[in-house]
Amino acid sequence: MNQLDAMTAFVRVAELGSYTRAAEALDLSRTRVSRQVMELEEHLGVRLLQRTTRRLHLTEAGERYLARAQGILQALEEAADEVGSGTGEIRGRLRVNGPMSFGTRHLAPLVTRFMVEHPALEVRLDLNDRRVDLLEEGYDLAIRIGSLPDSSLVARRLTRCRLLLCASPDYLAAHGEPRHLEELAHHRCLRYRTGGSGGDWQFGGRRLATRGPLESNNGDVLTLAAEAGLGIAQQPSFLVTESIREGRLVPLLGHEPPVTLDVHGLYPARRHLPAKVERFLAWLAEAWGDPPSWERELGL
Repeated sequence: MNQLDAMTAFVRVAELGSYTRAAEALDLSRTRVSRQVMELEEHLGVRLLQRTTRRLHLTEAGERYLARAQGILQALEEAADEVGSGTGEIRGRLRVNGPMSFGTRHLAPLVTRFMVEHPALEVRLDLNDRRVDLLEEGYDLAIRIGSLPDSSLVARRLTRCRLLLCASPDYLAAHGEPRHLEELAHHRCLRYRTGGSGGDWQFGGRRLATRGPLESNNGDVLTLAAEAGLGIAQQPSFLVTESIREGRLVPLLGHEPPVTLDVHGLYPARRHLPAKVERFLAWLAEAWGDPPSWERELGL
């Protein structure tokens, strides 16, 4: 038995409350994780987990061992990070979560460039638009855009993006160009919706009711619909820069104060931030810039 691997498996099972989820986080089979925990229990001579058909429970010995094991694993990771930061080499595994459309365009290319510069680093990059639990799902950091819910996570601002109103030349030729925000109520609006939010558009402290033929939880869908002349979209600048530059979309109401969203890196609070996270966040902030590259192209 490799005691360190077995300890890691036990900690992930205890934190995630599931052998299956722990196996996914560790990229191992469920059978392998279960065997590692059983071997650890045999080595220690105590039962760490009570297994029932519905859930797992830590025994009293398991609770004591978990606290010590978490401290040991964090200390090992911090030691490796400190040594790596002294040599300029980053090792280990970096687990990153980000939003789908932004991640495809502006996060994934930087991840690959970062990995080229640090060949000893392994990365798991997951892109989706749902709110993930970093601790429960095993991520080192997440990239999030917009307002952040209150949590124990640490947020580092990396850059910004603006929300831009835009429509195709064909739509504007057929329906006219709005000159004031109030006129949007008479236009076909393509609306982003996620969870229970959507429908209304916000402009600073103002909320404007909108209606239109399409709602979607994906910004790429709305951008394509706007290019097809289906209506006006309020989209983040990183999604529509190319469309505006190539004339497929026209920005509207440029005289109105812009709605700006911050782009943050979120990570769990801890005594020592791993070098791989620190260096990656600095890499992103420098590469994107502030204002970001996708807005500088439009002169924003």
